[in-house]
Amino acid sequence: MRRREFLGVLTGAVAMLPRVARAQQADGMRRIGIIVPANSTDTKFQIQVQAFEQELKKFGWMIGQNVQIETRWATANDSEIRKSAAELVALKPDVILAHGGSTLGPLQQATRTIPIVFPVAGDPVAGGFAESLARPGGNITGFALFEYSIGAKWLELLKQVAPRVTRAAVLQQAGLPGALGQVGAIQAAGPALGVEVKPLNVRDAASIEAGVTSFAQAPNGGMIVVAGALPQRHRDLIIAVTARTKLPTVYFERSFVTAGGLASYGANETDQYRRAASYVDRILRGEKPADLPVQAPTKYELIINLKTAKALGLAISPALLATADVVIE
Repeated sequence: MRRREFLGVLTGAVAMLPRVARAQQADGMRRIGIIVPANSTDTKFQIQVQAFEQELKKFGWMIGQNVQIETRWATANDSEIRKSAAELVALKPDVILAHGGSTLGPLQQATRTIPIVFPVAGDPVAGGFAESLARPGGNITGFALFEYSIGAKWLELLKQVAPRVTRAAVLQQAGLPGALGQVGAIQAAGPALGVEVKPLNVRDAASIEAGVTSFAQAPNGGMIVVAGALPQRHRDLIIAVTARTKLPTVYFERSFVTAGGLASYGANETDQYRRAASYVDRILRGEKPADLPVQAPTKYELIINLKTAKALGLAISPALLATADVVIE
């Protein structure tokens, strides 16, 4: 073959490569792994996973046609989460959707190459999952649960629902990097609101029970529960202890209030799952998680449980109720 003819054939072959790659990708079944730290009967996570799957369809990903989804309901048990993470990685999916630091840690230990998107995470930089918010740098990116300034809003909300509060415990998961920033923001807002803020470090159910009960013995107290896997895991216990001790409490997300807690202000996690679908789509189409910035929440919601307020002897102002996204009666 003459050199000119060879170059012509080579040029044509190179020109065909992108089209061949696109055809292979379009015809091949892609695989998405999902891992959540909850039971399959958990209504909150059911709604969020469904929202993610519905949003995927808007990008042209049809389950059973061009994409398969492998979901692991890992429970809140650490050993089960590690087992489920290893199972998902062994399947070698194109991308994994993982909720929170409790699933990201085991996944990070299992793989540094499979792309991972989190719809919810506290502080991914402090947790070691991203080098920076603007440039994650590795195989993990997604959507942060909060900005630290929200801590001041939690304390303001506590004063609004319980004006007599002059002491506030901040229930945080001991050793969780992101919790320190949340507590710091609350403490910084304390003097202006006339509230003494006391961190309450907890490690298990027993320390939650003992810490909350002890703090509630003095008058004019209230509590804020900040984000973390441990508070989420012991949600029902926290709600029961605060009800028994008559301690007004503000939570970082709505499931605590729908389960009987007093009030919450935080990111709309279902919206975060919808937004995560856009990152999964972009990764399936060839973008790298290292180049996709970690995004802050865009939708926040205020939830108030009037039934709980009445049980605590609190009268919620009409002005505050008017601003609530959901009022439970």
